Amino acid sequence: MSGWLNGLLGVIIFSGSLPATRVAVLDMSPFFLTFARASIAGLLAVLLIVGFRQKPPARENIYALIIVSLGVVVGFPLLTAMALQHITSAHSIVFLGLLPLSTALFGVLRGGERPGVAFWIFSVTGSLLVAGFALSQHASASLSGDLLMIAAVIVCGLGYAEGAKLTRTLGGWQVISWALILALPMMLMAAFITQPASFNAIRPQAWGALGYVALFSMLIGFIFWYTGLAKGGTAAVGQLQLLQPFFGLLLSATLLDEAVSPLMVFITLGVIACVVGSRKFAR
Repeated sequence: MSGWLNGLLGVIIFSGSLPATRVAVLDMSPFFLTFARASIAGLLAVLLIVGFRQKPPARENIYALIIVSLGVVVGFPLLTAMALQHITSAHSIVFLGLLPLSTALFGVLRGGERPGVAFWIFSVTGSLLVAGFALSQHASASLSGDLLMIAAVIVCGLGYAEGAKLTRTLGGWQVISWALILALPMMLMAAFITQPASFNAIRPQAWGALGYVALFSMLIGFIFWYTGLAKGGTAAVGQLQLLQPFFGLLLSATLLDEAVSPLMVFITLGVIACVVGSRKFAR
């Protein structure tokens, strides 16, 4: 039960990431947003590691930590921030329905499992649903935004899969902390280089959104998420990601007053059904 509760809290926190990112990129560049959020979270991670007197990770874990860092510290935040310059958060959230599938696929590839034909049928069907939705929204969406979201889901799935493996040796919150610390020197330098010429034009809402994605999406959410994976099992707790599109669409509609069309809901339900089926046959 502790694993499920931690995992659910992580998913709820992550559900606010795209709406908050959408607010932030209205006033700041996606590059500065990505590097600033990682820098803030990285400095907090240093305090956590030092405060709890954690030993440095073993040398054989560094490569996996770099993959986690590239996937969830840099890749997903940057790609989604770039995508949200072209599409609404409600539109982007539909693509999150593929995130559990992406995680499962990389788990299969990295773990050497041999799923059956049914797994691939569900996988292809879910991908076709998302592709069809993206193509049907040509009047109000952007192809570049959709492609950026697909790339974000791919790199995040890889980062999740690697992070789930590392929880067995490093522990839940230590994984994201060390991943943030590894990226911290580059993130600080990049944030300084990409900072806006003037901060006067940035509204308080954008600063609040930056604070949310830095503190909650980048650090606290992962502490709950990886703790949940460690205690409840990656396969079981990982299915809670299926709730993220629903939470995200709800936030987009209530906080940003964005339209959530019946088609978005239908496609999200279809993708979730495909992910549930693929999870069943993943082992």
